[in-house]
Amino acid sequence: MNIVGLLLAAGSASRFGSDKLLYRLPHGVPIAVQAARHLKSELPQVIAALRPDSEALARLLSAEGVRVVICPRAAEGMGASLACAVHAAAAADAFVVALADMPFVRPSSIGAVREALERSAALAAPYWHARRGHPVGISARFRDELEALEGDQGARALLEAHESELVKVPVGDPGVIRDIDQPSDLLPPLMV
Repeated sequence: MNIVGLLLAAGSASRFGSDKLLYRLPHGVPIAVQAARHLKSELPQVIAALRPDSEALARLLSAEGVRVVICPRAAEGMGASLACAVHAAAAADAFVVALADMPFVRPSSIGAVREALERSAALAAPYWHARRGHPVGISARFRDELEALEGDQGARALLEAHESELVKVPVGDPGVIRDIDQPSDLLPPLMV
């Protein structure tokens, strides 16, 4: 089964104050590169959707073996970027859609979503403490709906419309719900 990882890396990062995807984590790896490495460790083919003005990020991700596609409509939002990435993954049987601002998702969680797709799930998502997280697995059966996306709505409406087909994958990984929107999100989470 040809499952392709789609890394959505075309956001504006307006709340972060700088290009958060290039921001280096404490061990020196940029946020988007860390997310790409985790995705690439579980999926042989990864496509990253980027804004037109992302030359530095494109170079970094290409060096990681990620195929970069520039999405001319990226400024419209996540839906347009996802449509662009799906279009680029023409021969895929399914997609694992990850967000580049989520570097703390464990490879094992990505692998669990991939395995659900391999077992014929139409849709799959990791759940941590009953909260749906990322990445999300989507069968190519939904390709037309994905390619028609626009604006800032990603696949949420698709998941809600086909909720009965969603395989919930329980994971012990808080990284599946931890995205980076502002610098304070990089601080270690409080233990509760």
